[in-house]
Amino acid sequence: MKHTYWGITMPTIEKRGSGYRITVSAGYDMQGKQIKKRMTWKPLPGMTEKQIQKELERQKVLFEQRVQSGQILDGSTRFSEFADYWLKEYAEKQLRPSTVAGYKAMLARINAAIGNIRLDRLQPTHLIQFYNSLAESGARNDVLYQANEGLAEILKSRSITRQSLSEQSGLAVRTVSLAVRGERISKKTAERLSAALGKSFNMLFNAVEQTEKLSGTTALHYHRLISSILEKAVKWQVIYANPCARVEPPKAEHREAEYLDETQSQQLLDCLQAEPLPYRAMITVLLYTGMRRGELCGLEWSDIDFDNCLIDISKTSLYLSGKGIFNDDTKTEASKRVIKIPNAAIEVLKEHRKEQLTAKFKLGDKWIESGKVFTQWNGKPIYPGTITKWFSAFIKKNNLPPIHLHSLRHTNATLLIASGADLRTVSKRLGHSNMTTTSNIYTHAIKSADEKAAELLGDILHPIKNRA
Repeated sequence: MKHTYWGITMPTIEKRGSGYRITVSAGYDMQGKQIKKRMTWKPLPGMTEKQIQKELERQKVLFEQRVQSGQILDGSTRFSEFADYWLKEYAEKQLRPSTVAGYKAMLARINAAIGNIRLDRLQPTHLIQFYNSLAESGARNDVLYQANEGLAEILKSRSITRQSLSEQSGLAVRTVSLAVRGERISKKTAERLSAALGKSFNMLFNAVEQTEKLSGTTALHYHRLISSILEKAVKWQVIYANPCARVEPPKAEHREAEYLDETQSQQLLDCLQAEPLPYRAMITVLLYTGMRRGELCGLEWSDIDFDNCLIDISKTSLYLSGKGIFNDDTKTEASKRVIKIPNAAIEVLKEHRKEQLTAKFKLGDKWIESGKVFTQWNGKPIYPGTITKWFSAFIKKNNLPPIHLHSLRHTNATLLIASGADLRTVSKRLGHSNMTTTSNIYTHAIKSADEKAAELLGDILHPIKNRA
């Protein structure tokens, strides 16, 4: 039933199937046509007729207030508009900044594909087409960049050395050298170099076309993000159902964790002896502790108990464009932990601390006290990406197995399991929320340890069998 009051259409309620549709006037458009906003409300199971009517009236009032304040969302809302609302009202309030930054980057690709589609018209076919596009050649958007003539000209005209550019940009000298030589670098690196020179990175760097496809695992991450957003739309009663529920999710490839065996690990430690002490200390600590990169960067001297060989892992250090380097909580509550570390790691940390104190004394007022174990040349917190890039170059230079920095964490866990450490202990040292996570990642190590145990048991019982 419709009601009017002084020419204004009042909210109406219409029974539709198992739910109710509430219609509210949102004024008139430029052609004088009335703009109507609608929402659907479904009673909870077990509600009486009296409860339904009472709740309907409440929903009608709330809906009208939201329409009048311009905060209304309904099925006609486009996916990109709702995604923005989801980011502001949920993600930015509930999730970690690094997680939100990652979601924003993913949404740029998602919105380009389905952002203009109304929520109530978003079909499984739209999602399938999007997932299929991710598997096409050239789908990767992590475009790399190469320096053009403009970079060399600026450095020459201003007499800027690679060392000074390193200090201005906060990048390692090695990274700056790679960029100047025309090697491929990330967009973030190009932006930081350009910002240090006061130029737009598009003026100094050219994009290098990528032909790689996105992995099934990455496509699955996109699916899960879209599904999470649409699930909130269902929960907030913007749409009836989540179309992702009717789509077969992309298949994630099962990849065995990359790791070094005992011999290769020793080879890595041997090669480290010729490297600068800060990096030698960083890589040694990562190998001996299994810490995440952010946890290493967040480590402060007050977190280390040298007398008892303990490290308190309670924070992580991250970098986001526009925000810079900042401290955050660990990945999960379980990630907060205190672990014992070997004397070898303690000794290299003592050596590093001594060298850092010497540098601090020499720089005097130029030293910026951060309390961090691993810093830039002037005491500022180190950029996490600096360690990753240095390690990649180190691996190539020494012809070591092609692993990533995170592989040191996998190496630590694999060696512990292979040596007989129980899964619960390994899981706690790594900061996993439960042992299932540990067992899923390190299936290879568990299987290998089980085979060794079987062989050992055979060797133990074999003489008994012969005596019988």
